[in-house]
Amino acid sequence: MNKRTGGEILIDALRINQIDTIFGVPGESYLFALDAIFGADASIRFITCRQEGGAAYMADAYASVTGKPGVCFVTRGPGATNATVGLHTAFQDSIPMILLIGQIPRGSMEREAFQEIDYRQMLGPVTKWVSQIDQAERLPEFINRAIRVATSGRPGPVALALPEDMLRDEVEAMDLPPAPSTTLTPAPDAISKLSDLLTGAEKPLLVLGGSSWSDEGRQAIHEFAEKQNVPVVTGFRRQSSFDNDHRCYAGSLVANSFAGLHEYLEETDLLVAVGSRLADMTSTRYTLINAPKPKQPFVHVLSEESELGRVLTPDLGICADLNAFALAAASLPETGGEERRQKTDALVATHRAGLELGPQNSPVDMGKIMSYLREKLPRDAIITNGAGNFADWPNKFYCYRAARTVLAPVSGSMGYGVPAAIAAKIAYPERTVVCFAGDGDFMMNGQELATAMQYKLNPIFLIVNNNSYGTIRMHQEKHFPERVSGTDLVNPDFSAFARAFGANGRVINNTEDFFPAFETALLSESASLLELRVGSNCMGPDKFLS
Repeated sequence: MNKRTGGEILIDALRINQIDTIFGVPGESYLFALDAIFGADASIRFITCRQEGGAAYMADAYASVTGKPGVCFVTRGPGATNATVGLHTAFQDSIPMILLIGQIPRGSMEREAFQEIDYRQMLGPVTKWVSQIDQAERLPEFINRAIRVATSGRPGPVALALPEDMLRDEVEAMDLPPAPSTTLTPAPDAISKLSDLLTGAEKPLLVLGGSSWSDEGRQAIHEFAEKQNVPVVTGFRRQSSFDNDHRCYAGSLVANSFAGLHEYLEETDLLVAVGSRLADMTSTRYTLINAPKPKQPFVHVLSEESELGRVLTPDLGICADLNAFALAAASLPETGGEERRQKTDALVATHRAGLELGPQNSPVDMGKIMSYLREKLPRDAIITNGAGNFADWPNKFYCYRAARTVLAPVSGSMGYGVPAAIAAKIAYPERTVVCFAGDGDFMMNGQELATAMQYKLNPIFLIVNNNSYGTIRMHQEKHFPERVSGTDLVNPDFSAFARAFGANGRVINNTEDFFPAFETALLSESASLLELRVGSNCMGPDKFLS
């Protein structure tokens, strides 16, 4: 017990819980917390961002790539509203994140004071828990609870409002040990039932998702798939849940999956989903997997009991930590034999054949570029993207070998890739980080190039420029042909934009220019941006306007 300001108590509580990085935009509402960070002897760092939406995305991405809760600090009113996009992304991505919000003074509450918002009402739908801390001595209690809520069950975001006068208060407060973690193990009879189902299945399929895989759990799920001779697919933007070079990996289950996968799913006699909610993007709006009752015999493994049966009714529901389940499942005896292995091999072969595209009707052939990147990039390279039809290139035609190497918003939020790449470099400065962005997508958070330069980071940004909001343009072409409205874009010279920040910038007008430019970017100690001018008719892999 010692007298400290609320700001000091807050930062001490975060440090005790092994939080070492906070992303944010500074605000007058939390000056005492900023001062406490200054006095923390570099044990916790504040990454100064250029917009709160970018800062929140960075916190989400940092949690995704490290497995630790991401923390974002913003000021009241506009700061919090800007950050809400990151909360929604973390909520749909099942990412543990804590948003700290500097709040108006307690004495001004309920007067519509300057920048006042009731965050319990505003943020409830996009958080697991939202509260306000009015007593500085309770900060350790609330921080521990926030971390516990964010990381337990189905992970997700938490928001805490911190009145500025509370952070200024000097009080005695008891520090607490780190928030405890628990592991929910699967019931033995559930594992036994799973074994029986596997024994009787001729054409099973394993779907992986979730954000909380450990190295041990990931290795165990590989062993399980191999012993059972089961093909493995991943849910929407969960590709690095499983080594894409593994003999059982058969692609990602989404609307535009490779030929043969949807047919295999139609014929499967046992669907096992581990960590994946099989939400609408993975199930193609529940056309591949019927809601509320799949027609395939269905086993669902989730870490949150309330999620089991919420949308899809399983024949066998297992509530367990994903890693604990994988360890238990890996110990099951081998089933399936050679006949099942041949079916798995055939599906995997179809997937791998689909990685190679024919020539693209574009001055910059993205098919050739993706083939090059699959061979060139190291196993632990981290790939980020936001949203748009450009994202089909990294989501479908790259091979993710190592864990936590895909940072892409399950929420389908634009503007995510640039801040995610910066967060990945802050977490792992020695690793290669490549961001894919569309021209519309990049402009959502391109200002965060300033953050990359401020912290001397060297991610590589690839802008696939077709001068349009391409995904919406494709929907227009389908539903309103020859009636283009609101989707054309007039863009800056992105290479000049990058150079204005001090980064490397290069325009790529043809395929062959890409390879030496990318080699140079890999060797650079500064951030690099390559603008790939694919042409206004290019709408993604094998998709071209006439």
